[in-house]
Amino acid sequence: MIDCTKNQTVTLWKVTPKDSPELLEIYKPYVTDTAISFEYNVPSQKEFMERVSNTVKNYPYIAARQGDTIVGYTCAGPFKERAAYNWAVETTIYIRPGFVHSGIGRRLYTALEQCLRLQNIFNANACIAWQGDEDRYLTHNSVEFHSHMGYTMVGTFHKCGYKFHRWYDMVWMEKHLGSHPAIPDPVIPFEQLSPSLLKTYGINV
Repeated sequence: MIDCTKNQTVTLWKVTPKDSPELLEIYKPYVTDTAISFEYNVPSQKEFMERVSNTVKNYPYIAARQGDTIVGYTCAGPFKERAAYNWAVETTIYIRPGFVHSGIGRRLYTALEQCLRLQNIFNANACIAWQGDEDRYLTHNSVEFHSHMGYTMVGTFHKCGYKFHRWYDMVWMEKHLGSHPAIPDPVIPFEQLSPSLLKTYGINV
């Protein structure tokens, strides 16, 4: 059983593919029990490990640990595949049940944004399932969290997701991580950031 004591020390770590089974364990109920993820089927461990392996080459993937247990994780990925979008990313965060509203999400997202700035990335975009009235599968927690983190609503796609025999909207929220220069420096792949630099931001390697 996982100790959900909120005041126990939580540390941040750079994710590696070997963490995939535990990350998948956190992600699974978001697929099976909520409309937060629009996936219908839980990915296999092999597929999920491939997702992690592909992400960590270029983008931050950070886990929060309490002792030896991962209690939440966040990552970024390409916003779109075209080259002009290189300086924008889509962000993702999942927290283990029992640790929601514990401050772990804020720590994870703060670290994620710091890493993105180091990479010369300026736009963080969050794609979030939404409907006006909360139900058993979807609350407003994600939109409220992103609002508290400084993200603003920029668009809504209406009834574009169908899950659990009901239609859901999808909203985009956006945060600028810095001023946009006339000529941006190239994006630095996440794997090229030095471990010592990450540790200055509280991310263990």
